[in-house]
Parts: sequence; structure tokens; C-alpha cells
Amino acid sequence: MPLPRPRLPFMLIAASLATAGCTAGADYRRPELPQAAQYRHQAALGARQANDAAELRQWWTSFGDPRLTRLVTVALAQNLDLAQAQARVTQARAATGAADAALLPSASVDGQAARAYQSVQTPLGQVLNATPGYQRAGSARELNLQASWELDLFGGLRREREAARADYEASDAAWAATRLAVAAQTADLYLAIQGLQARLDLARRQVDTDAALLEIATLLHGKGLLNEPALRQAEASLALARAAVPGLDTAREVALHALDVMLGAAPGTYGTEMAAAGAMARAPRITAGGAPGELLRRRPDLIAAERRLAAASARTGAAVAEYYPKLSLGALLGSATASGTLFGSGSGQAAGMLGMRWRLFDFGRIDAQIEASRGREAELLAAYRLAALHAAEDVENACSALLRHAEQAALLAQGVTALERARAAALDAYDKGVTSRIAVLQADTRLLQAADARAQAQTASARAAVATYRALGGGWQGPQAETEAVAAR
Repeated sequence: MPLPRPRLPFMLIAASLATAGCTAGADYRRPELPQAAQYRHQAALGARQANDAAELRQWWTSFGDPRLTRLVTVALAQNLDLAQAQARVTQARAATGAADAALLPSASVDGQAARAYQSVQTPLGQVLNATPGYQRAGSARELNLQASWELDLFGGLRREREAARADYEASDAAWAATRLAVAAQTADLYLAIQGLQARLDLARRQVDTDAALLEIATLLHGKGLLNEPALRQAEASLALARAAVPGLDTAREVALHALDVMLGAAPGTYGTEMAAAGAMARAPRITAGGAPGELLRRRPDLIAAERRLAAASARTGAAVAEYYPKLSLGALLGSATASGTLFGSGSGQAAGMLGMRWRLFDFGRIDAQIEASRGREAELLAAYRLAALHAAEDVENACSALLRHAEQAALLAQGVTALERARAAALDAYDKGVTSRIAVLQADTRLLQAADARAQAQTASARAAVATYRALGGGWQGPQAETEAVAAR
């Protein structure tokens, strides 16, 4: 027997209440990603540097350079990219508050008072004016408390809250990733500037050496003791040495300006401070501790990618919840009067409402929304997996570069030591009158060339250490490090 029409809405409401506590969509689980047991170069790093591991949390202090430590500290306090990332965290945190509030009842107080004077020249005024006892002036006052509450029977609002919280955690991790990037880029620029300054000093010394060689060559040529090609070769060597100086100076200025911007200052602000080149920072000893799988909990960019995936999963659940009806409760309590006191006898008013909204004939659009949301979820899953692969690649490349540049720097240091001894021997022979000053200057040239190669290798080794720390995800833990714990659940 069919139900009477007046009872049908109540039966629908009863059925909805019976399913209270259900949450549409599947609960999110962090996907498992295949990881290698260890890094390819982990054994070599551990064997070479097992007794002097650097601390990841504040890795920039392991270089033993107070100026580097100070510059990184300034960058973390003043960098504008980091300020933008922090502002995005604030926005995401506010969105979580709005999502939490959507699950709670809302209330508002509305009041109004009006005073009107009716014209008797209008049709309505003429009719009213003909009514016995009609007064053209009138007033009205009203004050109401209204409340409403959407009953989240099928979990759509709860899924939206999950998505908002995951977005907040993703923005928090993105802030951490920006912080790590700022520290690494600041250190990298500082080390590059140090290397360029060292090479610039060597290049100027080479100019002086080639100028002395040309002076001697010109003197010998004038006496007929040196042929023309040898003289021109000396001139060319001096010209090439001088040409190297502007290129190095330009590269140094570009790096200085980039460092200024990284520190949140106008280009040229820190140029004077950086002009005094101190001893080049050496690459600290690093061990690639832990397994590659730990990157999923350590690297903030991976945490951010995983949290974005969690937010997309929650929004898919919110889209599924659109299949079901939405119920809401409403109430009004207040007072209204056209004469007398506002809260006098008979002025009170009250109302209650039970509302329902059901997209019963809109399932086609809901299907499309769910399909789009699942597509977004699949996209972010692929992005998360790709980010994990790139993270492992970063570590492997950085560790390889660290080992190779350290080996290269050690070999070049041996070469420089040998050439220093050769130069000392040439100078001793010159002092004894056994050889000419040309031999000493030629020894200086070979020594300067080797020292330039060593400076490049030392700079590359130190910068590879920075890249290794960044790839391992070090240096970002701070007041917001709870993101890591959330993502590890």
C-alpha cells in the first residue's frame, strides 16, 4: 500500500537519521612506495667518513664558518619567498577553522526599527486614509535570534574538513621545503662567491706573473737573445690572463646580487661585507645515514606531495556525499511590535524548521564531479611517486658528486704541494745563479694554474655537500615539524 504523501518526507528523514555517522568515500591510506635497501654510495660514504657524521638539523654549522652560519640565519629570517610560504600556511590554517565551523550550528541576531509616514496621494494612501482610525505615521521594531545547523549525516562536511587539514599540512610542509631551499641556496651562493674570489685572486697573480715574463722576454728580444714568436707568445699569455679577470669578476658580482636578494635585501647591500675573502670553507664529512625509505618522512617536499594526495582523496569522498540528501535544522526566537514595548505581552515570536536538499535529478553532474575528483587524485598519486623517485635520484647524484669532487680536490691538493716544492727548488736555483728568473716565473705559472683547478674542485666539493644535505632533507625541522609526524601516520 503506498505511503500517504504527507508522510513521505518524514520517512526520508527517518531513513537518513538511521544512517547517521556514515562517511561517504573510502578512508585514505598512504600508498606504499618501493624503495631500495640503501643508497648506492652509502657504503663508500660510511667507510670514508664514519667517525665524523654531520648533524642534519643545522647542517650549515658543520662547515665551521661563522659568516656562513650568520648569513643562513639572516636568510631564514628575511627571505621573501619564505615569507610568502608562511603566509600560505596562515591562509590554510584559517581554512581549517572554517571547515571546523561548518560542522557546528551557526546563529545570528537580527534587529531593525522603522518609522514611516504614508502619503495620501497614492492609491494605497487614499484607501488607507478613508479607513476610520487610520494614522499616516507608523513605527515597527523587531529583534530575532536565528540559528541553523546542517546535519552532516553522510560525512560530506567531515570529508571537507579532512581535505582542509591535509591542505594545511601540505602548506606547512611546503613552508619547510622552502626553508630548506632558502638555506641551501644561501649556502651555495656563499660558497660560489668564496670560490670566485679565490680564483679572482689567483687570476690577478697570474697577470702579474705573465707581465713579468713579458718584461723579461721584451728585454731579451731587444738584445737579440729571444726570437719574435717567443715574444708574441708571451704577449698572448698576458692578454689571455688579463681577459680571465673580467669574466670572474662579473660572475662574482652576479652571485653577490643573488645572495642579496636571497637575504631579502637590495642588490649591493652585502657586497662590502663579502669583499674580504676569508679562507674557503671546506666540505664537512657526511654519512648518508638511514635507508632511502626515510626520505618519505624526512623530505618536506615529499610530505607536501603526500598531503596533497590525502586532500584529494578526502574531496573525492565529499563529492560522493552529494549523492545523498542534506538535512538542516533552523530556529527563530524573537520579538516584533508595531506599537508598545518590544518585549511586551504578545510581541514574542518563534519558529522551527527542518529542511532537506537532495540533488535527486542531478546525478549526472555529481558523476562528473566524482570522476574529475578521482582524476585529480590519480594525478597527485603519480606526482607523489615521481617526487619520491626524484628524491632518491637527488640523493644518489649528490652523494656521487660529493665523493668524486672530494677525490678530485685531494688529488689536486697533492699536485699543488708538488708544484710548490718545484717552485721552491727553482727559486733556490735562481738564488744560487744556476737558473734564470724565467724558470721561477714559469714555475709560478704552473703552480697558479694548479691552484686555480684546486680552488674549483674545493668549491665544487663544498657545494656538493650542500646539495647532499638538501637531498637528504636536513635542516627544516622547526616549530612546525609536527607535519612529519602527521604524514608518518
